[in-house]
Amino acid sequence: MITPPGRLIVKFRALILFAWAIAAVVSWPRAARVQEGLRVEGQRLRPSDSQLATDLIVQAFPQPVGDFFAITVSGPVPIDSLRTRRVIESISEAAGQLPYITRVVSYLTVRDSTLVSDDRLVTFVLATVEPRDGFSPTNIVAEFRDAIHSTVAQVPGSDDYEVLVTGRPALDYDVRTVSKDDARSGERKALPFSAMVLVLAFGALVAAVLPLVVGVLAIVCSLAVIELISGIYPTSVFVLTIVSMVGLAVGIDYSLLIVTRFREELNRGRGRQDAAIRSVVTAGRAVVTSGLTVAVGFASLLVTPITETRSVGMGGLVVVTVAVLLSVTALPAALSYMGRLVDVPRALARKLAWYHAPTSWERWARWLVYHPWRAIAAGGIAVALITWPLAQIKIGLPRSGWFPSNTESSDGVETLQRMGAGGTLQPVRIVVRVPEGHRVVGSRYIRSLMRLSDSVRADPRVAQVRSVVDIQPGMSALGYTMFYGNIEAARSRSPEFFSAYLSSDNRSTLIDVILSDTTSFTSSMDVVRRLRTLHSDIAGLDSAEVLIGGFAAASVDLQDDLLQQFPLVIGLVLVSTVVMLAVAFRSVLVPLKAVLMNCFSVLGAFGVTVLVFQQGVGSGLFGLDGPTEAVYVVVPVLVFAVVFGLSMDYGVFLLARIKEAFDRSGRNDQATIEGLTATASVITSAAAIMVIVFGVFSFSRVLAAQMMGFGLAVAVVLDATLIRMVLAPAIMHIAGRWNWWPGVKKIPVPVGGDARTSGEARLEP
Repeated sequence: MITPPGRLIVKFRALILFAWAIAAVVSWPRAARVQEGLRVEGQRLRPSDSQLATDLIVQAFPQPVGDFFAITVSGPVPIDSLRTRRVIESISEAAGQLPYITRVVSYLTVRDSTLVSDDRLVTFVLATVEPRDGFSPTNIVAEFRDAIHSTVAQVPGSDDYEVLVTGRPALDYDVRTVSKDDARSGERKALPFSAMVLVLAFGALVAAVLPLVVGVLAIVCSLAVIELISGIYPTSVFVLTIVSMVGLAVGIDYSLLIVTRFREELNRGRGRQDAAIRSVVTAGRAVVTSGLTVAVGFASLLVTPITETRSVGMGGLVVVTVAVLLSVTALPAALSYMGRLVDVPRALARKLAWYHAPTSWERWARWLVYHPWRAIAAGGIAVALITWPLAQIKIGLPRSGWFPSNTESSDGVETLQRMGAGGTLQPVRIVVRVPEGHRVVGSRYIRSLMRLSDSVRADPRVAQVRSVVDIQPGMSALGYTMFYGNIEAARSRSPEFFSAYLSSDNRSTLIDVILSDTTSFTSSMDVVRRLRTLHSDIAGLDSAEVLIGGFAAASVDLQDDLLQQFPLVIGLVLVSTVVMLAVAFRSVLVPLKAVLMNCFSVLGAFGVTVLVFQQGVGSGLFGLDGPTEAVYVVVPVLVFAVVFGLSMDYGVFLLARIKEAFDRSGRNDQATIEGLTATASVITSAAAIMVIVFGVFSFSRVLAAQMMGFGLAVAVVLDATLIRMVLAPAIMHIAGRWNWWPGVKKIPVPVGGDARTSGEARLEP
């Protein structure tokens, strides 16, 4: 294992503490504004079908309908009344005056029945945002909302109207805002509960405060680094959640291990400086090894093809590095000054001494030594039952709950869905481009476009199709051929429509597929897959390029790419972890066993996640209205990468203590008992803190964050109980001396030695 230089850390403790104090002061203002540079919308790092479609729409069409705001208006009187007309006209005028709005459409201007509800009390206005390089519509949501709401407030009688701004930019903005608020709220909720566990674990208030300080400092310093990174590399807003969760969890866990070992050394009669040095050499070595295993998981995410997962990888690497550095430098430096002050108040420690009493843990450890096969059988059955739901996992967009609840944009979506127009926000977009020298609305392609439109419309999941061959319902192929015989005359009749649906060179056309409101996000991905094979069966389109874009199509491409990269992520994590642990513990079997145990934790976490979220068992506890029917593809990738490293924490803590005892005694059974007894309360406390931190985020308003927090919490529970307290020590006992092969050699058992339980000889490094 890598051993931090304990003597140097204690020697230069004043300088180290001063440097970290300066870092905290400098980091605080940067951490406070980190969300300003983060992205909500994902960015693909390699081309995809959906991205090519989006790029072609922006480049080929004079006024493409790309990003837009949908302003819903719900009033007490019908849209035909003068009062409602004034509200709608004021909204249209205010939006049209904004420099980034290119087009405003309302029922009053186009008389489209899809823009108004059946009872004519609800309508919505569409405001198209001008596409520009380097410009994100998400950044102008607050300004746009202020302009709309302030204008409506000046209209007499507008108090009776509910006006909501939604649309993709508004939804993205609210996701960013909610992610930031949930991260801060999660920290505030987790800290007091974590403090209670720390007080119980240490029996001293001073000792309990130190890990909390380290956890908070790890978050602040890491967010400052992320703020710098976001200025030069696109970084997703999801990094806020991961830094808050992981920073608080590992910051507290690592410092818990250091402080616990420091107090042990003080109780053995060492002075405060010697105790600090010894803590760095022993517990600090385990912290560094553990931190490296966690870092491996996060580093594996850097090979994924999207900014969301890469951002989580970068954020995890940063926060784990900072937490490790704080735990092995600043914390020992502070402890070397504090000495016995860390035990204040001592009366509390005496009252809570029962928590650390090794008797019960030692009895359990000895039972495992005498009954290892029973423990393995019981543990194996439990793992199999927990993992079983994983066989029914479905990867995809969830049925519901995707948008954060209780936000203006999600309330606007609900309003649109009530009037049957929810599908207008996320249409599936088909772009058809014909070879140079041809017209897409020429006689050669008109019939093909009509067949394509009819085939799409025949799908019961499709509510409406908008295209150049649907502008006049009922018109024949011959009629459209004649209509587009004079293309300029046709454009002049509906200039706004053709600017959005027919390219300037007449080679490209756009078909918008509006899905019915009964079609879930999960089903919309199936629609995209059907459309991508449908056009190949349409005669005449074999010479044309057909691309499918839109939110659902981008989600399909994201899923396919991530699932393609997932085996590489798994391979990198497994191989790197095995090699690292083999070097650290000079063993072949120990790292292989540790990796296998971690796989059990991950698979069990996936199984429970499928049971609760996809199948809906107990989903109401997390604010969901039923099963999601699918698990978002990012969640398994992130949970695997994060959990594999974090759950290895307890494995490293346990193995390091067993190895320390084994190097001293040469008896594997005795070392296993001693290691389990010495670390059980620490692992239990550390796991409880992680479960609290991750569990808080299970109640986030962002579904992806909920799934990830829940998966991490379940994995930690499984790992700290079933894996580390049952299966791992039982297997360690059965393996005997082979645990440490080839790092030790066999020598005779000393006189009086006891190798009865396993028949092993004494081993010496």
